[in-house]
Amino acid sequence: MDKRYSLDMTSAPFLKKIFIFSIPLVLTGLLQLAYNTADVVVVGRFAGSEALAAVGSTGSLINLLLNVFIGLSMGSGVMVARHIGENSDKKVHSCTHTAMLMSVICGIFIGVFGFFMSGRILVLMGSPEDVLPLATLYLKIYFMGCPGSMVYNFGSAIVRATGDTKRPLFILASTGLVNVALNLILVIFFHMGVSGVAIATITSQYLSAIMIVVHLTKLDNACKLRFSKLRIHKAELIKIIQIGLPAGIQNSLFSISNVIIQSTVNSFGSVAMAGIAAGSNFDSYIYTATNAISQTTMTFSSQNMGAGKYENISKIYRYCISITVIIGVVMGIIGSVFSNTIVSFFSTDKEVIAIGAERLSMIMPFFVFCSLMDVAAGQLRGMGESFKPMIVSLLGGCGIRLFWIFAILPYNHTLMFLYWAYPISWVATFIVQFSLYFILRKGIIRKNQKAGA
Repeated sequence: MDKRYSLDMTSAPFLKKIFIFSIPLVLTGLLQLAYNTADVVVVGRFAGSEALAAVGSTGSLINLLLNVFIGLSMGSGVMVARHIGENSDKKVHSCTHTAMLMSVICGIFIGVFGFFMSGRILVLMGSPEDVLPLATLYLKIYFMGCPGSMVYNFGSAIVRATGDTKRPLFILASTGLVNVALNLILVIFFHMGVSGVAIATITSQYLSAIMIVVHLTKLDNACKLRFSKLRIHKAELIKIIQIGLPAGIQNSLFSISNVIIQSTVNSFGSVAMAGIAAGSNFDSYIYTATNAISQTTMTFSSQNMGAGKYENISKIYRYCISITVIIGVVMGIIGSVFSNTIVSFFSTDKEVIAIGAERLSMIMPFFVFCSLMDVAAGQLRGMGESFKPMIVSLLGGCGIRLFWIFAILPYNHTLMFLYWAYPISWVATFIVQFSLYFILRKGIIRKNQKAGA
């Protein structure tokens, strides 16, 4: 394994190694968001508010359909990390090839489903007539890129499981520049609007997939990809599903509630849709930065569980929780104080800016709890427990939001009152997820010890 990129996650100093692992991961996520933001900025400034609303309103639906499969890629990364901790090259090899074949199958499935069903789902979401055609066009093109997206996500999860978070960053940096360049060319010069943005996105996705596959074929360790060895190994498939499927369902449950919230937002018209789409882009930056810490605690914990170094688990958790609090609080303050300036990057429409800034000012003080609940769930997944965090998210996240929308919101049907569904669900879910770790920790370790005996 290349010593410049691999990382021993089972020995101190953990704080230094957490930073070495997580900073490229944070930068990768932020770069991805920067490129997505470029999509929104270009389409908002050069194709109008309807185009901005069309692109911005599709995010919750995309997440709904993709998150289950993204969860499986996370499960793949957790199991590769576990086998690395066990020093089992055979299991690493089997898990890698199972995961990469799964990525192709999942990508084709969700691509076909999304292409043919996205328009109908948008209708069910109540997308306004002035937005529906553009949103449907964007989604049809976007879902054509799903095979590339899945291959990259599964491949990068495997690479990161070895401790290498730099290579995925390099790949995304280069393909993202292609995305931005194509955005500017197709939207500004060829006036292709949302279709130009979508074409730029899927082009960069396929380039990312090609580059991660080429990298995997050149590795000199058990993660080396050989096309002739691609097959589904039943034992590894079951383990990936056990960890990844609940994680994916958990994320999709939040997406379901977000789809319902987006449907409610749609009832306020295209200006409100555009304002919230612009404001929510900043949420994504905070979430991406702190979600990288969730992936860090998950990977570190998984390797230490595989190595049987259980005394390291709590140290890793404390470091990751502390880092998340710092990031969440600082970014939350920035979002609250500079809300108008932030939203004005995405639109020059004063009404759109006002709506987006109002949303940011209201939810930013609470956003740290959204980040913390993910870190708490990620710690449990890394330890091999994925089902119970899913149930907590079902009840705390999705359940509370749905209750708020259908039982509470009718008494005060305003955008500001709608926004409260987010912080209430974040705080409640984090409290339970955080407590769950301390309740389950000893039992999980005992179970793992018996399995390894």
